[in-house]
Amino acid sequence: MTCGHCVQHVTTELQAIPGVTDVAIDLVVGGSSQVRVTSDAALPDEAVSAAVDEAGYALTPRRSLL
Repeated sequence: MTCGHCVQHVTTELQAIPGVTDVAIDLVVGGSSQVRVTSDAALPDEAVSAAVDEAGYALTPRRSLL
């Protein structure tokens, strides 16, 4: 993602998933942005991945900080 419009597009797609109550994205231009999704129930990984794909982006595995 490179701008606020990109962030809004991904946020909109993620908010469309049933049960999602909040989406927060830390934009890192030229790097990997971090997305946090809050929901009132467990979300299938496939639903989150499909929403991000629909927005034109792909998820990457989170790297451990340890």
